[in-house]
Amino acid sequence: MHSSPFVLLVVLAALALPQVQAEPAPLPLWPEGAPGSEARQDEPEQIEGTNITNVHDPSITPYLPEPGKATGTSVIVCPGGGHAKLCVGHEGYALCEWFREQGIAAFLLKYRLSREEGSNYSLEGHAMDDTHRALRLVRSRAAEWGLKPDRIGILGFSAGGELAAYAAMDPCPGDPEAKDPIDRLPSRPDFHALIYPGKSGTFVAKPGMSPVFIACGYSDRADIAEGMATVYLNYKKVGVKAELHIYANAGHGFGYRPGATTPAAKWVERFREWLADSGLL
Repeated sequence: MHSSPFVLLVVLAALALPQVQAEPAPLPLWPEGAPGSEARQDEPEQIEGTNITNVHDPSITPYLPEPGKATGTSVIVCPGGGHAKLCVGHEGYALCEWFREQGIAAFLLKYRLSREEGSNYSLEGHAMDDTHRALRLVRSRAAEWGLKPDRIGILGFSAGGELAAYAAMDPCPGDPEAKDPIDRLPSRPDFHALIYPGKSGTFVAKPGMSPVFIACGYSDRADIAEGMATVYLNYKKVGVKAELHIYANAGHGFGYRPGATTPAAKWVERFREWLADSGLL
């Protein structure tokens, strides 16, 4: 039986439509349950608008570029939210999509929240355990995902910026005797990016840290707008390569919003340029 010309036109039109990539699925950092959270592993996350809470099964969601676009560079993205929620709208999913289009593999980190109401988690313990594990997990699958193992970085916004800064300050070397092969790998990021991070007064610059990109707003609170200028100078004193952008007409939380045209909204382009200029892209 022959198809009608109308049916053929419909089929051809469908084939001509752009193919939309399926939303990637999150990968648990610990398939058997995160240490200290095993009993709550199956509790569902709570989603309200573009914010996520009730994270007890920390994960990364991979955004892998098409092979023809892939650069081999990858970045773990840590959303902010004051450790009480994860702001995955302007500090998460959209940015990961942008990185994927640029040929940079991105991994959205959902970490445990130390300031959520009723939380028994700690920033220095549980949230940082999640951060170190994410870096190790990505490194463990670098060959499978077509990543360069020496170009794995981390980027954080606000509270997530604290995690990125601490990961660079105090990386875990890896335990060669660990039963889990992922834990045998180092968690040191090869670069880190701090986008209006909190608690700048706790950041310590140490020789040998990975290069850093910093972006914040002039009108942000003092520990960020002024604090990160001080942190930049401290990095320079110990020989850590750093680039700092303080946007004159920006405050806190500008994040990444597709289509935004302000200078602060263009920080992602400056970041990509910095990666290329630093030999990381």
